Amino acid sequence: MDIQATLSALQNQLNTVIIGKADAVRDCVACLLAGGHLLIEDVPGVGKTTLAHALSRTFGLQFSRVQFTSDLMPSDLLGVSVFERGQDRFVFHPGPLFAQVLLADEINRASPKTQSALLEAMEERQVSVEGETRALPEPFFVIATQNPQDQQGTHALPESQLDRFLMCISLGYPSRDSERQLLAGVDRRGLVAGLPPLLTPAQLATLQRAVQAVHAADPLLDYLQDLIDATRNGAWFTQGLSPRAALGVLRAAKARALLEGRRYVAPDDVQAVLPQTVAHRLLPLPASGRSSTEQVRALLDAVALP
Repeated sequence: MDIQATLSALQNQLNTVIIGKADAVRDCVACLLAGGHLLIEDVPGVGKTTLAHALSRTFGLQFSRVQFTSDLMPSDLLGVSVFERGQDRFVFHPGPLFAQVLLADEINRASPKTQSALLEAMEERQVSVEGETRALPEPFFVIATQNPQDQQGTHALPESQLDRFLMCISLGYPSRDSERQLLAGVDRRGLVAGLPPLLTPAQLATLQRAVQAVHAADPLLDYLQDLIDATRNGAWFTQGLSPRAALGVLRAAKARALLEGRRYVAPDDVQAVLPQTVAHRLLPLPASGRSSTEQVRALLDAVALP
């Protein structure tokens, strides 16, 4: 497999559906190549669900969608055991969580009890149901969409769940030219339905191994640690980043480097992925007057390059 040609084809196909958002598409591809879960946060109607559908089809993965609502129960995700008369025993019927890609649509409309059902699945790729641990398919991704928290009927995601999303991106409104292409083009739903899969699970595993093999030199790791330490010193955020977040930044930076055609991580890769990988995990100091993303960008300017 020609890795660079495959990566280019993945991005090009996604860019035919999500017009004018090449940077967001690249982040999404990097997130899945790094083996992480993806959170897409924005106002309704800008293409969050369309992007999630396009990702699952392009990556050639088994897909299930759950519309998260306030009355959704954990068993609606995990599945239940039903007594089968023919077998004279209870038989477990897996829920939609048992898929390679779970699209959790409007995830922050579900109750905290349902949110907690995802924690084990997202971290350990397994679930505990009725006293038995059941493995999830390989690979396993959660692609979640989220509406802004100031909209009615939403619940803030707990910090423990936000920390399990490798990246959080926002699409934003399209440019005037991009929106004209949408208005004059074909229906996005039909376009997504016709997308051919460009990968098999085995090829995806090959790409993920290539990401893991990308080299990170000691000075680069020093720079990453300097950034992580800066989030913990109390001058920027109320609470610093966890080791899980640090590992996530490194994985995302490696995936970004591979997408750029390099087999080593550069400081530019870390800077390019840091806001998307850590801003959703951090709460800026109230006195800063900045959003989390703005505070992360300010931190990048303040920490010296290696």
